[in-house]
Amino acid sequence: MKELPNPMFAISQLGLRGVLQPAVPVRPQMPLPVEANGITVHWARHQDEVRAAQRLRFEVFAGEMGARLNTPIAGHDVDLFDDFCEHLLVRDAATRMVIGTYRVLTPAQARRVGGTYSDTEFDLTRLRSLRERMVELGRSCVHAEHRQGGVIMALWGALAGFMHRNKLDTMIGCASIPMCHHGVAGGDAAASIWRQLSATHLAPIQYQVQPRLPLPVDRLDGALQVEPPALIKGYLRLGAKVLGAPAWDPDFNTADLPMLMRIEDLPARYRKHFLGN
Repeated sequence: MKELPNPMFAISQLGLRGVLQPAVPVRPQMPLPVEANGITVHWARHQDEVRAAQRLRFEVFAGEMGARLNTPIAGHDVDLFDDFCEHLLVRDAATRMVIGTYRVLTPAQARRVGGTYSDTEFDLTRLRSLRERMVELGRSCVHAEHRQGGVIMALWGALAGFMHRNKLDTMIGCASIPMCHHGVAGGDAAASIWRQLSATHLAPIQYQVQPRLPLPVDRLDGALQVEPPALIKGYLRLGAKVLGAPAWDPDFNTADLPMLMRIEDLPARYRKHFLGN
């Protein structure tokens, strides 16, 4: 895409790599691993399990999407926030291979690291009243051979249980749209998806946020009929709202939409499925 702006926001937290050490967290309540439908869902307990998730992320983000990852470990997607996050893993029960992952940054750990990953892409000032019970979801990915829906539903079920047990009620995160999506290149797909969702799923103004490096949607074709990526469609079915216009992530070469989901907004059928009530 031509003439995209250069990043101007100084991400002060990232300058602390090698200096800032994560505090030992008070681990949130974690259940035992759950196995069903040939997959196992559990929270990482050891660094080798986190490394397995980071290898899957590298395979998907760098190998499939072509992201330029500044990582200290070859073949792994590693950043400053990983040491402060809880990592949710889905494994193939037969092979034990990690086939899906999410990372979760709790409010306490966000305070320790100095913010969330989303803070580096958006001004989240208007969310300050939510932060005490707000987690950030990030780095969601599923292995290419396991994208039939079961893995992501297993991840969401574990996340919903995590939120319920730990008395947390709000989830935020950046949902990515590739610069080439459904054969539409150059950001036009992202601009069109933003136009569609801003008319139907925009959060109330008191929660709207501003991108630090905006995708120049006014200079792009936003009139195309393009479906959002499957993950975004899934979030919307769960009652998620879009918090504002997309940011451009030059390293991943994606347009990132800020998303918010609240447990109270879960449709009844998903609340019963995930929480049993």
